[in-house]
Amino acid sequence: MNRAEAIQRLKNITRSIPDYPKQGIIFRDLTTIFQDAESFSLTLDLLAKSMYDKNSKPLAFDKIAGIEARGFLLAGALAARNGGGVVLLRKPGKLPYQTRRIEYKLEYGEDALEMHLDTIEPGEKILVVDDLLATGGTAEAGCKLIEQAGGIIVKVLFLVELPDLNGRKRLEGYDLDSIIRFEGA
Repeated sequence: MNRAEAIQRLKNITRSIPDYPKQGIIFRDLTTIFQDAESFSLTLDLLAKSMYDKNSKPLAFDKIAGIEARGFLLAGALAARNGGGVVLLRKPGKLPYQTRRIEYKLEYGEDALEMHLDTIEPGEKILVVDDLLATGGTAEAGCKLIEQAGGIIVKVLFLVELPDLNGRKRLEGYDLDSIIRFEGA
């Protein structure tokens, strides 16, 4: 199966739920990909093929940072396949040890991400992965949190991108790739 066929398969298996969580939104439910072994493996294959720089050289990285919660699934599986440790970027109050924190604005309010203080050493190269790029606020905060710890972002990867929400704009300056693109809200 070539890349275009693989992407189409994943788009087809993604469950789209209209008017959730509110009127006019089409929610892209990716649990259908994660629960199907072949689709999940295909997802990891496609993401792994994106772990290259602009010159088609494999990325050198120390750790893969996953953003809560589905980003954990992708980060852990990619690290197991490709090496590197896993960094958990979590919502506040979920980590048991001393944390570093960043607050950020959402469309309607504020949120925060945390990570353990000892999870990244200055100069470590970090690949960031999450399931979905929408407005980019959470991913931007995660990248800034890593950089505050002295980590160097080598790439930001997403399984799905909603380009109409302009998330890429908030992540300008980072090497960014996404596998599936769904037009519309």
